[in-house]
Amino acid sequence: MGTAEQYAHFGRTYARASSPIFEEWSLGVADDSEVIALIDRLPPLKRQAILVFAAARFQGAPIGPYAGFRDFLVAHWPEIEATALTHATQTNEAGRTALLLPVLARLPGPLALIEVGASAGLCLYPDRYSFRYSGHPQLDPADGPSEVVIDCAVTGDPPIPTRMPEVVSRAGVDLNPLDVTSDEDLHWLETLVWPEQDDRRERLRNAAAIARRDPPSILAGDLNETVERLVAEAPAGSTPVVFHSAVMMYLDSDARDRFVRMIGELPCHWISNEDVPVMPQFIPKLPRPIEEVRSSFVMALDGEPLAFTGGHGQYLDWFGG
Repeated sequence: MGTAEQYAHFGRTYARASSPIFEEWSLGVADDSEVIALIDRLPPLKRQAILVFAAARFQGAPIGPYAGFRDFLVAHWPEIEATALTHATQTNEAGRTALLLPVLARLPGPLALIEVGASAGLCLYPDRYSFRYSGHPQLDPADGPSEVVIDCAVTGDPPIPTRMPEVVSRAGVDLNPLDVTSDEDLHWLETLVWPEQDDRRERLRNAAAIARRDPPSILAGDLNETVERLVAEAPAGSTPVVFHSAVMMYLDSDARDRFVRMIGELPCHWISNEDVPVMPQFIPKLPRPIEEVRSSFVMALDGEPLAFTGGHGQYLDWFGG
């Protein structure tokens, strides 16, 4: 799929339901040969709409009609290009912890959390946030309230816990870890939030404030070279839990296969929340075709699918036991 087709697909498939501004920008780029030529100067993995749009906004691109965005992008392309080359799509959506919590409730504690593709590590604090699951009682107030309140629409019958899991360590790995105590890194994370989603931006700031009080340990490195070490370093007597969300799409097929083989051999539990096209081994295990659900994201525990999910944690459609 060429760059123009990628932007058209992003605008019509992903942005249309969530961001009128990104929909207009994506479709505008798709029909703009001059802008496509600029974007095609980037390496293929750096051409994605979310990264280019975030890099432009990081450099000050105005939020508004495509014409103004285009003028800014063309005039400031060297700075935007440099930002795209030195940054990555590292959306750190704390809302994804609403998907983790019912799965963590199934596991024996205390837990040693290890996130692959951790960004700044905001998803390593599920026990520090407050949750509201539609149709289910809120968690015991003794475990909150938190300044981060996460709403998740629920269908099916997930094992919503009544108390938070006990977490004794938080670690992660990322090719380019972000420092939760850095204002510049936090600004980059904010530009990755889509323009109209002010609630997500506010949640990001509040989650960062929590993480800054107890920063996680995030290593710089390749996940396939680092995860085994992190599992081995989990505190004695804890249950290591390796998890990731929307990470596998950034690996080639060989690296994904290597990771799946490795994680199956480590003494840990594994929670994945990924787009099914990059985890096709799940397709035969799904209760209905992926085309019949709202999202192609599926959450699994130790390779066994449990739920269809919203990519940012906005809903949980549980079909597991």
